[in-house]
Amino acid sequence: MNRAFNFSAGPAVLPYEVLQEASQAALDFNGLGMSIMEMSHRSKEYEAVIKEAQADCLKIMNLSEEEYSVLFLGGGASLQFYMVPANFLINKANYVLTGVWAKKAAKEAKFVGNTNIIASSEDKNFNYIPKNIQVEQDADYVHITTNNTIYGTEYKENHIPDAGNVPLVADMSSDLFAIQRDFSKYNLIYAGAQKNIGPAGVTLVVIKKSWLEKGRKELPTMINYETHVKENSMFNTPPCFPVYVVGRTFKWILKQGLEAIEANNYKKANLLYDFMDSNSDFYKPTVTDKEDRSLMNVTFNLNTPELEAKFIEEAKKRHNMTNLKGHRSVGGVRASIYNACPIEWVEALVRFMEEFMKENK
Repeated sequence: MNRAFNFSAGPAVLPYEVLQEASQAALDFNGLGMSIMEMSHRSKEYEAVIKEAQADCLKIMNLSEEEYSVLFLGGGASLQFYMVPANFLINKANYVLTGVWAKKAAKEAKFVGNTNIIASSEDKNFNYIPKNIQVEQDADYVHITTNNTIYGTEYKENHIPDAGNVPLVADMSSDLFAIQRDFSKYNLIYAGAQKNIGPAGVTLVVIKKSWLEKGRKELPTMINYETHVKENSMFNTPPCFPVYVVGRTFKWILKQGLEAIEANNYKKANLLYDFMDSNSDFYKPTVTDKEDRSLMNVTFNLNTPELEAKFIEEAKKRHNMTNLKGHRSVGGVRASIYNACPIEWVEALVRFMEEFMKENK
């Protein structure tokens, strides 16, 4: 099959071998004569699927099932913006604003209670990661967004805020399992699947059990984490097919290891950033501080919006390079190069960038 060079920010490219496995399971799962989408989520076969995915998730994160629960929920990361404060915001919460999604998370928290913005990069259009953040030690939790798809910034591990004794919560939707992290630092991690771990329609939540015990008890059933932990994500029908694909993607990640995945992601990103830095009179990365640059979403501008539009059009027309248009709120160009994006795609993009520059300089 002739695959497009898909640089979409999400739903994003998936590992080809996972797509092949999923296509077979969509027709006949494990020789049962029915699709994975037709099976009862209460069947022992499907129970094995979800339990294996949960176990593999913790294995990747080097966390124990005695300490952490893995949930597969609906509603996207956007629902987590509200669920987190609904369960844990008692007195006040701290938020760090590094982009649109972080702002939306803070906005939802304000419906629940007192929310303090302890750092923000909005003063420079979110083109950097705030450093040396002081977390209020009497806060119920501090919330960060580790990667910012629109603006192309990302927390590297050495700039994760020191939360002290305050529970740390992270939206890792767009860089989960892209780099090695100490996941034990976090009391709760959530991620919409459609960037690095699976298709749209399921949200991963990893929560520390000891913290869950301290959360609110009187909550509507569906937004109470205890509901879903107690029922092992089966209180209602889960997004069965997306969970299966996430589970297969976890196998793909385990086979490579996070160290190798991180090394490959740096290699891909550096191909693009190094080329642009060497040709900065033509290609201008939106994030100038190199340590803050995202490995997942490479955002840049050309000298005029007209030239950017021509670049995007020519990339599609000549080489079937798709989804290079920047987010509608900021414009420009964006190449999203998640885990499953082959390095050959990035090499092809750099060759086109060089070709386009020579023709239009």
